[in-house]
Amino acid sequence: MEAGQGTLKEPRLLSLLLESRSDVVTGMADWTLSLQLLALLGVANGTPIVATKLLQDRFGTPLDGGLILPDGEPLFGASKTLRGVILSVVCTTGAAILLNLDWSIGATMAAMSMLGDLFSSFIKRRIHRQPHDQAFALDQIPEALLPLLAVKVRFNLTGGDIAALVIAFIVLELVLSRILFRLRIRDRPY
Repeated sequence: MEAGQGTLKEPRLLSLLLESRSDVVTGMADWTLSLQLLALLGVANGTPIVATKLLQDRFGTPLDGGLILPDGEPLFGASKTLRGVILSVVCTTGAAILLNLDWSIGATMAAMSMLGDLFSSFIKRRIHRQPHDQAFALDQIPEALLPLLAVKVRFNLTGGDIAALVIAFIVLELVLSRILFRLRIRDRPY
């Protein structure tokens, strides 16, 4: 190989690698959107916790009405309330508006997040886990994944974008849960 050929190809190759790496590192082109979506996930999932602390048993009607399935466990459990779902949708809708997003984004993300949370509770009851028992990943993935899939087309999210946001949500949820526990808003640090 001639000396001149190697030096001409290296900058081009380096340039292509940097361009490719830039796409991987930035993921979604708009970091603001990432933060907005994470904030909406936080509001959707945090509202029922704060509502329980503030309202205690008031308006705490269980979604499953106390239904016990043949396995001897409740459908979802008493901690999944109509109050939590309604307030999650209302507050997340308001948060979307404050974040300069369409209200329907907030409502959709909250509804799908609550559906994911109900799915997790249903599975945890089937494997005889008690309400509020920690089940890492099962407690976080459905409530982040379902809402992100619901808005995937609206925001042109890729599989990588969604995976990165779910991982970021898990990390933030674990950190914030411990902070909320220390502030005595949560009963458990998870």
